[in-house]
Order: sequence, then C-alpha cells, then structure tokens
Amino acid sequence: MANQNLIITIEREYGSGGRIVGKKLSQELGLHFYDDDLIRLASEKSAVGEQYFRLADEKAGNNLLHKLGGGRPVDIFSEPSPDRKLTTPENLFKFQSLVIRELAEQEPCVFVGRAAGYVLDQYEEIERLVRIFVYADKVKKVQRVMEVDCIDEEKAKRRIKKIERERKEYYRYFTGNEWHNPKNYDLPINTTRLSLEATAELIKAYVRLRGYLE
Repeated sequence: MANQNLIITIEREYGSGGRIVGKKLSQELGLHFYDDDLIRLASEKSAVGEQYFRLADEKAGNNLLHKLGGGRPVDIFSEPSPDRKLTTPENLFKFQSLVIRELAEQEPCVFVGRAAGYVLDQYEEIERLVRIFVYADKVKKVQRVMEVDCIDEEKAKRRIKKIERERKEYYRYFTGNEWHNPKNYDLPINTTRLSLEATAELIKAYVRLRGYLE
C-alpha cells in the first residue's frame, strides 16, 4: 500500500517507456495517474479553452530570452493573469502548475511530464516526492516508437527528435534548468536493457528504500 502522501513524477524521453511505467506504478500502488488529464483539469480550473492548453502542451513559450536560457524561470507561485495575457504560455503554465499542486495536496498520485517534479519540489507542502527521469538509447527508442506508433524507422526517428527537442526547450523555458541534468531528479533510469515491468519494480524498490511505502 502506498503512503498517503506519496507523489511520483516522471519526465521521459520519447520512446523510453516512461508513460507506460508511470501507468503501471499508478495501478500497482493505487495512485491516481495524471498525464493528458492535466490539460482538461487546467482548462476547467482557468475557464480557458482546452485547445489553448493542448497547443502549448510541453512546448516552450515565445520569449526569446527564456528560450536561450538567459531569463528567469516562470514564477509558479504568482497568480495567473486574468487580463489580456490570459492565454500566454506563461499564464497557462501557472494554471497547470496550480492544478498539479492542488492534486498533490489532495491525494497520492503519479504525474507524467509537464515539469511536475520541478513544480512540486518548489512547494514545501509536498514532503514525500520522488522525481524520476526515464531514458533509453536511440536504437531502443526507435524500436519502441515504431511498434507503439505503427510507423516506419525514418518517421520514428523524426518524431523522437521533434518531441524531445520540444520537451527539452519546454523544461528549460519554464524552469531555467536543463531537462537531462540528473541533479533535477532523484532517480534517472536507463530502460535500454530493462523491461518496463522491471523498471516499475526498480522504482518501487527505490520508493521503499526511501521509507515511502508501508
């Protein structure tokens, strides 16, 4: 049984299997699972159309200084703007961060992507937080994407390159940190030679060592 306050966040390379691992953990530990649902919940919270959140999902904003890594990270604790800036990427990120914090306060859960580990690490109310980064070598990722997305090798390579670039830029833009930097996570895991079932078991073992499982 999972501790009532346990929160697991997973950042993942595309094709590494991180989302599937997160889903397995949520089922096996009895935790709520949040991935795409965050878009709908943030839309309901903000009364901003869901399409705006989908267009901005895990993509950097358009402030050049932030894109180059020279700007300050978005202040996730400041109130979202209710004026004409309502649908800016920064405002949408604040709404989404607010939803992540509220859900983490209410129930044990697994969050996939959206810089949730960063958002919750900045929030002192969350005491039992485990931040995971899942990655794999290029060959393995291409193989998985071909199988799951039912596309050929060249399309898989292009899709991986595009999505990972977007996630990397998104993370840097909103947090001021590097997506791949292991210092941002408690446990980076290479799934190249691990099954996704074994990866979930590894994370559970780590969580147990932290004293977060009864």
